[in-house]
Amino acid sequence: MKPIEILLIEDNPGDVELTKESLRNGKIKNNLKVIMDGEEALNFLFRELDDVDEMLPDIILLDLNLPKVSGREILKALKEDELRCSVPVIVLSSSEAASDIKSSYQLHANCFITKPVMLNDFLNVIKTIESFWVEIVKLPEKGR
Repeated sequence: MKPIEILLIEDNPGDVELTKESLRNGKIKNNLKVIMDGEEALNFLFRELDDVDEMLPDIILLDLNLPKVSGREILKALKEDELRCSVPVIVLSSSEAASDIKSSYQLHANCFITKPVMLNDFLNVIKTIESFWVEIVKLPEKGR
């Protein structure tokens, strides 16, 4: 089975390491790319390549509060773009604010998850995301 391509857009080094650890210990083969600021994420996602479909990740894990360009702006740009709008975006934020949850869904996030504070809970959330979005959900095939 081909590895799933996961893009993590997260500026907290601790959360990056926990996510890497959880995905490394998961049962799904994956390639994880990490980008730590919003401007770099937009540049990566909207760079010019011959085959846009092949360069896109299968899933994006997106923090809302990023340096330079916010996660909201990234989400809006992705979901407004015809070639990129089908990539599932999972907002993974420390926020529990109703306004953040509502605005994420208004911008067409595929789901909103509040990052747990406890280490084991955080690891379990990442494993659950991996399990649900890779084993249960049917993702669009690339190249179609």
